[in-house]
Amino acid sequence: MSVNYGEPSLKECFSDLTRQAGELVREEVELAKTELSQTAGRLGKGAGFVAAGAALGYAALLALIASCIILLALVVKLWIAALIVTGVVALAAGILIMSGINRLKVESLAPRETMQTIQEDVAWLKAQAR
Repeated sequence: MSVNYGEPSLKECFSDLTRQAGELVREEVELAKTELSQTAGRLGKGAGFVAAGAALGYAALLALIASCIILLALVVKLWIAALIVTGVVALAAGILIMSGINRLKVESLAPRETMQTIQEDVAWLKAQAR
């Protein structure tokens, strides 16, 4: 029976591997938290555009109602001005809503960087087990 004093024992190797795997899992969890919080911030901005667009859309509806009232009550050229204002507000609302929706479509909730590093970690662990 020969003893190799320069090499770690099997128990030491498994202990070291277990410690490294634990550290790796903790680091991956931190990375996932960071990545998800960044994504949530960008989604919040897109939702803000949608909310702003919805508020302007509501204002457009109120202006349209006012335009109809003016049209029916006066039947004069005053209603033309009210319709122009309604059209401008509706156009602005549409632009804001589309901008917000486009921002929301671009974002992915999956933490891509974390998933990639986990795959690399699994490959590393497999290589260490050999």
